[in-house]
Amino acid sequence: MSFLDHIRRCNNADLSQFEPWFVGETRAGFLHRDFLATIAVRPDLFSHRDGGWYLSPTMDTPARRSEAMRAFLLELRDRGLFGRLWREEIYNVGRNFSDPPLMTMERAAVPWFGVRAWGPHMTGFVRKKDGLHIWVPRRSYDKPTCPGELDNTVAGGQPAGIGLLDNLIKECGEEASIPPELARQAKAVSYVSYWNQSGRQLKPDIMTCFDLELPQDFTPRANDGEVHGFELWPVQRVFETVRDTTEFKYNCNLVLIDFFVRHGLLQADDPQFFVTIEGLHAAQPPIG
Repeated sequence: MSFLDHIRRCNNADLSQFEPWFVGETRAGFLHRDFLATIAVRPDLFSHRDGGWYLSPTMDTPARRSEAMRAFLLELRDRGLFGRLWREEIYNVGRNFSDPPLMTMERAAVPWFGVRAWGPHMTGFVRKKDGLHIWVPRRSYDKPTCPGELDNTVAGGQPAGIGLLDNLIKECGEEASIPPELARQAKAVSYVSYWNQSGRQLKPDIMTCFDLELPQDFTPRANDGEVHGFELWPVQRVFETVRDTTEFKYNCNLVLIDFFVRHGLLQADDPQFFVTIEGLHAAQPPIG
């Protein structure tokens, strides 16, 4: 394996299988052709023209759109579409993080509508005499997604109504028992983006990368049941595990590769240096 294998794994989307959907003139996401029958039965909500799908213009405010979409998604939930993934957690819908949201949508539905999601992913590291070490959590074996896989030190989706840093501070407490005064020292240092397809679902997502240097005498502790446990690994072990295996959750590899680049573990003369960095910031793949 190589780092590029992880980048390709995260960027496997084939947009020829999707059609765009719009809120007004703004493209809000993509709908898989095998999902179209699910929305076509609701012409009061969705119409089709010029190769795209449009939310009804009668939904002319974010609140009205959110309310109508929630009612529709609850119907789909009752039909079993989302399985165990329904969370009662809403995400903003929009092209850019800083744009006023077009509407909100239940987190479980976001990839079904090809909506971009954001989230903070933090690497908690320790400087020791023998070099850098990284706190590596293993996901709970009861999680509905990627159970038992390795993860970033702290990570989470980005719900509506909270900033990225405040969300990270919240996640630090919930997932790793990192107190707010320590979590607040985390620095936003980079981002990674990817276009991942899983059947009819599309994730054109962006993860904000944070670094947090932790004291040598601090040990993260699982708090909310989402983490099975933490281990402190030498950075070289993390490097080799990412490079050679699929033990880490698929998108978490990209955050760690970004860390390796920024901390000089991937050498400039490596033949994959530039293509790796470019691959961490994937643009929209071509259609057709």
